[in-house]
Amino acid sequence: MHEKGEQNANYLRMKNRLLLIVSILAISLFSCKDNAATTSEMTNVDDPKPNIVIIYMDDLGYGELGAYGATELKTPNMDALATGGIRFTQGYASSATCTPSRYALLTGVYPWRNKNAKILPGSASLIIDTAQNTLPKMLKSKGYTTGIIGKWHLGLGTGEIDWNQRISPGPNEVGFDYSNILAATQDRVPTVYIKNGDVVNLDPNDPIEVSYEKNFEGEPTGLENPEMLKMKWHHGHNNSIVNRIPRIGFMKGGEAAKWVDEDMADYFLTDAQAYVKQNKDRPFFLYYALQQPHVPRTPHPRFVGKSGMGPRGDVIVEADWVIGEFMETLKEEGVLENTLIIFSSDNGPVVNDGYYDDSVEKLGDHKPAGMLRGGKYSLFEAGTRVPFITYWNGTIEPGVSNAMVSQLDLFSSLASLVHSDATTQDSKNLLDVLLGKSKEGREELVIEATSRTAFRKGDWILIPPYNGAARNDLVDIELGNDSVYQLYNLKEDIGQQKNLTHSNPEKIEEMIQEYHAIIDNKQTHNELLRLE
Repeated sequence: MHEKGEQNANYLRMKNRLLLIVSILAISLFSCKDNAATTSEMTNVDDPKPNIVIIYMDDLGYGELGAYGATELKTPNMDALATGGIRFTQGYASSATCTPSRYALLTGVYPWRNKNAKILPGSASLIIDTAQNTLPKMLKSKGYTTGIIGKWHLGLGTGEIDWNQRISPGPNEVGFDYSNILAATQDRVPTVYIKNGDVVNLDPNDPIEVSYEKNFEGEPTGLENPEMLKMKWHHGHNNSIVNRIPRIGFMKGGEAAKWVDEDMADYFLTDAQAYVKQNKDRPFFLYYALQQPHVPRTPHPRFVGKSGMGPRGDVIVEADWVIGEFMETLKEEGVLENTLIIFSSDNGPVVNDGYYDDSVEKLGDHKPAGMLRGGKYSLFEAGTRVPFITYWNGTIEPGVSNAMVSQLDLFSSLASLVHSDATTQDSKNLLDVLLGKSKEGREELVIEATSRTAFRKGDWILIPPYNGAARNDLVDIELGNDSVYQLYNLKEDIGQQKNLTHSNPEKIEEMIQEYHAIIDNKQTHNELLRLE
């Protein structure tokens, strides 16, 4: 009996030890799980990965928004971004034309470093090297899904494009997971949408042909068939006719794939909303490149006559509505508070840019450039100083900033936001400025307009001598060309009326030397990347 009792006692001791071990293991496992959750929560706090949206207008001037002084146009949704975020008074596109600015925005590299970064035809090859780092590539490396919806105008493919096969390389090969674009501009052929490299709604029995050299036999043109037009060309837009609008370049076929101009804003808005809904549960980057108010100005019938300024004003009102609808989607999907929005334009304004559309006749008291001199194509301020707004509901304290910032700086600044060490020699990390935590912006900047450059430093801007006409009479814009150096103090003379070259010999010499120290560095974008 004693021996059996001892066995029972040993059994109970072993059982209790096993129970103790199991309990300790269970506690450890739960503890590890809690610690893992805590670590994950800390990581999310330290690295929140906010969504990032760039809303990029096309030819919108500094004076077009109510928040920037416009009194004749109503832009409540754009104004809401400005009053709810940081409105920059010295925000710059890198260039006074579209392709170069878009190149700088996505690469963080001055466009004059790339000889191909100029206004491109619709059949041009891709000008971003697929080996080059880009804003979407950088964000992808940090866990973002990336998309572009809207205007591209940075070239597609290499060499002659076959529009009836998958077109590559393009946006998807330089960092975008998703792309739904128009190849160039609304006034250039091909007039089709391209989604992830494929033409949308293409009928293989009606192949597309495109040429910028000569017309296809039997195809009508704006020059030869004016009776077919609903919008008459003023200059440069008299080639193939699509939807009764004459275009730049020649196109044949692809009838089922051709867009309806008046539906373009709705088409891209619907896709942008869908992109948000599909990606709301993970960090996303959306480059939303609107086509307004670039020519041809074709507002949907809902907006015709809304501005009182003809089609140009109407498409700005249309774009404002689009932005309001997009913002509402962010709110409805619960991501507005975790989304940084950057709003700007690729260059300054132009009124008559190739069509008779009442833009001049109905302009009235509206001043697209505000108090600035020049416009699109110009080295004067209105060419590159544009609306520039950062908005992050609940994170950015609303205000106005006089800091000088450039779209070039988005690459390094957003890299800093997502804890990437990627940068370029030309892009500055101004994250604190963009978030309203600092007023110390850029000290200097080279701006560009159709292969001409100028130099901004502090309150001063230097425009070197350039041959050529002082004014583009077709679009009625001063280009900034002169036979002598021009020096302006923008703090005292925002309208650039007083050339101070002769009265400030020391300042002009200083500006010339510092300008050449930058511009004479002929290293290409690829060479600079190898140095990083």
